[in-house]
Amino acid sequence: MSETAKPKKHTIMLDHRARLLITGAEDVSGFNEEAVSVKTTAGLLIVKGSNLHIDKLSLETGDVSVDGKVDSMQYIGADGSRSRLKKLFG
Repeated sequence: MSETAKPKKHTIMLDHRARLLITGAEDVSGFNEEAVSVKTTAGLLIVKGSNLHIDKLSLETGDVSVDGKVDSMQYIGADGSRSRLKKLFG
């Protein structure tokens, strides 16, 4: 019998726009003080803001913690397109 791996649960919790906790992270593809790019089980998440830094990173558990002022978060589709919601409301 072959077992299929269940995708990790993906959640985001933002506390006072100053601390962002992400679960279901697979990779951090880039970061600086103004943007953090995290590949999640739900797609590529781009976090923009100021004074951003990664406080915790564990790809083994899929947990990422980002501190700083969060101004926006956006999911980018696998083909580089913006999310369907962004197309509807953007």
